[in-house]
Amino acid sequence: MFTGLVEAAAKVRAVGRRAGGALLDVEKPASFGDVVRGESVSVSGVCLTAVPGAEGGLLRFDVSAETLERSTLGALRPGDAVNLERALAAGGRMGGHVVQGHVDATTPLTRLERSGDFWTLGVRLDPSFSRYVVEKGSIALDGVSLTVASLAEEELTVAVIPETFRATTLGRRRPGDLVNVEVDVLAKYVERLLRRAVPATSADERLRALLGS
Repeated sequence: MFTGLVEAAAKVRAVGRRAGGALLDVEKPASFGDVVRGESVSVSGVCLTAVPGAEGGLLRFDVSAETLERSTLGALRPGDAVNLERALAAGGRMGGHVVQGHVDATTPLTRLERSGDFWTLGVRLDPSFSRYVVEKGSIALDGVSLTVASLAEEELTVAVIPETFRATTLGRRRPGDLVNVEVDVLAKYVERLLRRAVPATSADERLRALLGS
């Protein structure tokens, strides 16, 4: 798993289409010099496995058709930038939140507003996923762990600090651009456990049943 703390933004060198998927080559940051075959790396929020065969200075990944369709990786071109994060080591610091690298959906940016050195970023999220989001909770956008600043019926916003804006691809986004979204997996587990433990016809009824009221 990952924590949503991006370690580097790197350029895509090549995207080679192949039967049933693609082969993705990304420039290797200096801090990724010891990445080994089979290691998991988050690429803009998508968990991919490093594979052999890349030239020196490159990271290579197999990307399945499902991943290409479900995420923004399907639209990558040479020269595009992606966020990179290595998997959390046992005993490492949980600086962000639990991020699996399993993208739920892509969604367009609705706004990007500057206030001094800080930024407010807005996205539109389908109700099937927004039910897992709470104000001041966590969400991953392009693999970046962010705190939900506000939550409305059709839009949620996050506050982006200067360092995050500079060090990740978020600083290169514009309204209308698609970003990868992963909601908090813990909320999904809670919903599933409640559904199985307290059969009911609606979420409100489940909650009342659970509270005994």
